[in-house]
Amino acid sequence: MKNYLTILFALLLAIPVFAQDNMTVPLIEVEGFSERKIAPDEASFQINLEEKAMKVTDAVSVLNKKTQMLSDALKKAKIKDFKLIADNYSVDVNRIYRSGVQRDSGYVARQSLRVVTNSKNEDLQKIVESIQGAGDMSFTLNFQVSEATQKSLEDILLTEALQNAESRALLIAKTLGIKTIKVHRVSLESQPVTYAYSKMEMMRTSADTAGAPPLLNPDDQSIHKRVYLKYTY
Repeated sequence: MKNYLTILFALLLAIPVFAQDNMTVPLIEVEGFSERKIAPDEASFQINLEEKAMKVTDAVSVLNKKTQMLSDALKKAKIKDFKLIADNYSVDVNRIYRSGVQRDSGYVARQSLRVVTNSKNEDLQKIVESIQGAGDMSFTLNFQVSEATQKSLEDILLTEALQNAESRALLIAKTLGIKTIKVHRVSLESQPVTYAYSKMEMMRTSADTAGAPPLLNPDDQSIHKRVYLKYTY
């Protein structure tokens, strides 16, 4: 308890020191920003399954059967380079309300499935057909920048953001006649941020291919990094 109070007292003393530091030290505060627009390299089909039954075992059994049917359909279509991921599995009491009265009516089992593949996979249409052929399933299709690609750009974006901040600080110093500046404090976002554009065009290659499945052409996505620097002089 004594050690805890000592640490708390030290932190309380440090707060006014930081505040005084910002008030007494001459500072130039700038923001650095870097951005890259890149084509999505990953396509993700999101499928939400739900099954109701009076018994838990019945609800779970039907849900598992639907998942297996989708897995078999994807294998039968001989689709290249894909992952079928199952998550967010849950079983809850199915509560219904009638005339303001609540009562339990069996159970509801839920599960989320994702089919993840390369965004340029030629088998995207086959995946759609497999989902539709596996039963009563609806899905949403999202194009995104994969986590691996984001990580590969992390150092590049950070370097560019820091250079951008330095350039702004030097411009301010030069304009105000300040001869030398040095870094006083740096803060940055822990991860790059990606903005996904919702617009997705569906087009055909030419008029004479009216019977062919549409080609999916997602817009580029923006990934950026932001840093905040304080320079003293």
